[in-house]
Amino acid sequence: MMETLLLSPDQIELCADILLRGGVAAVPTETVYGLAANGLSEPAVRKIFAAKGRPETKPVSLFVPDLTAAERFCHVTDAARALAVLWPGPLTVILKRRPGVPDAVTAGGEGVGIRVPDHPAVLALLRRLPFPLTGTSANLSGMPSLTSAGDAFDALKGRIDAVLRGDCPGGVPSTVVDLTGNIAKIVRLGALPKETIEMTLGAVVE
Repeated sequence: MMETLLLSPDQIELCADILLRGGVAAVPTETVYGLAANGLSEPAVRKIFAAKGRPETKPVSLFVPDLTAAERFCHVTDAARALAVLWPGPLTVILKRRPGVPDAVTAGGEGVGIRVPDHPAVLALLRRLPFPLTGTSANLSGMPSLTSAGDAFDALKGRIDAVLRGDCPGGVPSTVVDLTGNIAKIVRLGALPKETIEMTLGAVVE
């Protein structure tokens, strides 16, 4: 069983080094704790599935620092640019992926979920790293989402390399909007209400 480090908020550099070496860390976001790994490394992403006990048929999303970075990993549509005014924030948009995004991230599909999280710790990591981070919730598969470092440590001790301490002020997962088709579809209603999505897009969403 691996040793899991419990890192303080000022140990961002150590957390970044763990991720650079292909490790996995639980990190705070503005919604819930997330499991972070190199989103362009198939072996690192597979560690996420093993840690969570998550079926590899379920995709995971990617965290990026801004819209410009997102364009490296997906085809950004006009609708996505419109919704990007809600970033950083609890919004994940699914867009058609570009080459280089591993099948492990998308479960073999052509869509990839992209989010710019509104949390200083994750943004600090993303600015230090040359790759996007995975953005799946840091809980065992089928269990409730976690909002504290202590709960994440207890749930994942021995399964991941580190837990970074921090606050998750929202406690509700992000809203997920699929933009791969002709009509925007909400596939998970979370922290952002449907009305906000529709008002920002200027269109009705399914």
